Amino acid sequence: MAEMDIHQVLEHLPQRFPLLMIDRVLACEPGKRILALKNVSANEPYFPGHFPNRPVMPGVLILESMAQAAAILVFRTLGSRPDHKSVYYYAGIDNARFKRPVIPGDPLEIEVRILGSKRSIWKFGCTARVAGAVVAEAEILCTVRPAGADGQ
Repeated sequence: MAEMDIHQVLEHLPQRFPLLMIDRVLACEPGKRILALKNVSANEPYFPGHFPNRPVMPGVLILESMAQAAAILVFRTLGSRPDHKSVYYYAGIDNARFKRPVIPGDPLEIEVRILGSKRSIWKFGCTARVAGAVVAEAEILCTVRPAGADGQ
């Protein structure tokens, strides 16, 4: 179960600040699961607007952190890395539930398990926790496609 520091994370994700949602990988079992960490800082660019008097991490960014952890797991499983010739996309989100707010100072742990894959679409079971308490859950579908394959 390999750990990854921020430099290794950056090698496995095309996202960069301000949309980089993974700071460290605590454990990775290619083909099975990943446990990643997002240190939620008071300096995040979305907090002044969400919300000024009670900063809360947007649920959509918790889902994005799940997708980014899943991307690292896919690339580690396939033994590859993202490049300019392909794009990693969401293909679906099912059963997303938010249990409690994530606020500045929270260490957000994201656990992603591979539930299956078929014709380059991967299905994942995702759970986000703070201090062991579940804050969000979802099943997500993601795929890697050639850049420009969507008609753009």
